[in-house]
Amino acid sequence: DLAAGMATGKAWFKVPSAIQFVLKGRKAPWISGKDVILHIIGRIGVDGALYQSMEFAGEGVQSLSMDDRFTICNMAIEAGAKNGIFPVDEATRDYISGRVHRKVIEFTADEDAEYTDVIEIDLSALRPTVACPHLPENTKTTDELEHIDIQQCVIGSCTNGRIEDMRIAAGILKGRHVAEGVRTIVIPATQEVYLQCIEEGLAK
Repeated sequence: DLAAGMATGKAWFKVPSAIQFVLKGRKAPWISGKDVILHIIGRIGVDGALYQSMEFAGEGVQSLSMDDRFTICNMAIEAGAKNGIFPVDEATRDYISGRVHRKVIEFTADEDAEYTDVIEIDLSALRPTVACPHLPENTKTTDELEHIDIQQCVIGSCTNGRIEDMRIAAGILKGRHVAEGVRTIVIPATQEVYLQCIEEGLAK
């Protein structure tokens, strides 16, 4: 598939069916896009959206930053999905302004679009959530976990290496030290984020 894509610029895909996730309410300050998608994966399972499109809608979308939305879409694959899609709004337009130098075409779901399932998520009810071994669907809220000794901590990656994540991590670590015996790795998602970390003093 990779060779064919490189040679022709094309790939074969079956048009997926869609599941609509209607986001309601507003998330609490310490809840991130990662908590939202882990809650969803814990609810539907790692194959709950197999070869389907996960489409997010509802007034709750407004309370999600672009970084939150990127994380949710990025992790849709962990539920077996082919993709994750958010509606275009002012936050989207502001984000792409100056980043995209060609005509932008906006797409919206048809009013009579059919979904294999419609699932409501109350963002205001979500708690900080983690995925325990050995699958992302084995989710627990932090208040359900007992004390766990860890040996390694990774701050970053494709889903949590954005500037918002780095600011939160730096705020938590300010004036503190990583515990002895814990290896801590910080991986900014892009070179731009890495440079922002340096310029804002977060790296230090």
